Amino acid sequence: MITSAQMRAARALLGIDQKTLAELSGLSVPTIQRMEASPGNVRGVVDSLTRVVEALEKAGVELIGEGARSSEGGRGVRLKSGPAGS
Repeated sequence: MITSAQMRAARALLGIDQKTLAELSGLSVPTIQRMEASPGNVRGVVDSLTRVVEALEKAGVELIGEGARSSEGGRGVRLKSGPAGS
């Protein structure tokens, strides 16, 4: 699964906009917008989700699941569990 926050963070790390992600994944801009507007986990057609994940990974982003370790050791962003600052 991928969350809408992960999608936005991945785009920010890559320095790309929604249009570029749409082009990389072969989806429409409105589809990307709907995915990023989803609360929590992105909802959508499995094929569309797969295309986005593959496009982000091919562009150089490793998506890290909750509680998972990063296997690549590159830069990344992860939210801490619990309230901010704890």
